[in-house]
Amino acid sequence: MCGFVGFVGGTDNQSEVLTKMMDRIVHRGPDMGGQFIDGRVALGFRRLSILDLTEAGAQPMANEDGSVVIVFNGEIYNFQELRSELEAKGYKFHCGADTESLLHGYEEWGEAVLDRLRGMYAFVIWDKKKNKLFGARDIFGIKPLYYYPMADAGDGAPGVLFGSEIKSFLDYPHFHKAVNKKALRPYMTLQYSATEETFFEGVYKLPPAHYFTVDIPTGKMNVERYWDCDYSAVEKPFEEYVDELDEVVHESVEAHRIADVKVASFLSGGVDSSYIAACLMPDKTFSVGFDYKNFNETNYAKELSDKLGVENVRKMITADEFFGALEDIQYHMDEPQSNLSSVPLWFLAEMARKDVTVVLSGEGADELFGGYATTRTRFRCASTKRWYRCPFAARSVTWRCICRTSRAITSWSRVPRSPRSRSWARPWYGLSARSTAYSSPSTTPATAPLSSLHPSMHA
Repeated sequence: MCGFVGFVGGTDNQSEVLTKMMDRIVHRGPDMGGQFIDGRVALGFRRLSILDLTEAGAQPMANEDGSVVIVFNGEIYNFQELRSELEAKGYKFHCGADTESLLHGYEEWGEAVLDRLRGMYAFVIWDKKKNKLFGARDIFGIKPLYYYPMADAGDGAPGVLFGSEIKSFLDYPHFHKAVNKKALRPYMTLQYSATEETFFEGVYKLPPAHYFTVDIPTGKMNVERYWDCDYSAVEKPFEEYVDELDEVVHESVEAHRIADVKVASFLSGGVDSSYIAACLMPDKTFSVGFDYKNFNETNYAKELSDKLGVENVRKMITADEFFGALEDIQYHMDEPQSNLSSVPLWFLAEMARKDVTVVLSGEGADELFGGYATTRTRFRCASTKRWYRCPFAARSVTWRCICRTSRAITSWSRVPRSPRSRSWARPWYGLSARSTAYSSPSTTPATAPLSSLHPSMHA
């Protein structure tokens, strides 16, 4: 998983403070840790080794002259293609990690490197020559990145905290610990922290498909969007869509199996994880269930694993285990969350970690294909601005089609189905947490500062 922390600020005992912040997230990277301190800029990293298990792949990672330094959480699935292109331009590589392709990619293309990345990532780059920080998050927001702008970072000058988890900020002496009451309304409405604001006052999530820059001398922070979805319709026969989706999923699974460690798969009785497991054909699959009627699908997972010729490792979660895990789960979530699907996912990860380092799952399919009522609602909300740009006549026709479809979906959802199809596990399986980068980002960046949402982002 890996994780990083860092700050721009002249607080006393920078190394000691950075070490405490890193210790807060040691669970993200138990294999090794590293620090880089350069004046007011401090970067810390905890590593879970997946590619190039040697110290050559350690972070923070610097280029040859030390003018560019990176901390990076995630995986770049097209790093080999990027590496070949950069080697042709004269760049030298010293390890087999994807981090180095990202590092040299920034040297060559600057912020435009984001238009070339395929993967899940959150990273921060210190550019000494330009005297600025550059950080970004993947287009789906799979990897977390939080930040906390400070008017006074400890030396009378503005600064910023950043990291993979909010809890790492607690050890910075000038971090103000206060509850953000404004986050309560969206949480109570949607049952999760839905905006860029968090439950910690002044702490923000970098939105998916956004990057930030921080000018070190002035402390000015700017946030911009670099990618957006294209919702334009392409008319094709249904079978062509089926074939295209199947091709994309198989290709994506192949890209995600690249690792220097064992790769396995989570498996429920649902369609999504079953599809991924059948594409991957791992050595092992992992399944959990509850010892309660209609809340156990491990028999379906076992049946599919047997047909694939794959070992299936299963666990039944007791009521005591379920409630006993909630405190630890909440600690690692940083913010309140009401989706109890995190509980079986916790036990799945705990069980898989004994044997493997990387797993594919079915996460994301419901979000991509509108599998939840809440997903459809969020989609409509996000599309409101585009919707009202359409001519009234077009909106009228489209709305009638949506209403007709919605009635059909509602009627279908009322039809009694087997326990397998109405599974408790379906919300937390869908197309892979590690396999959601299905297409390359757009080559046309969109600049959309978020100052209208919270001006402090540009403080």
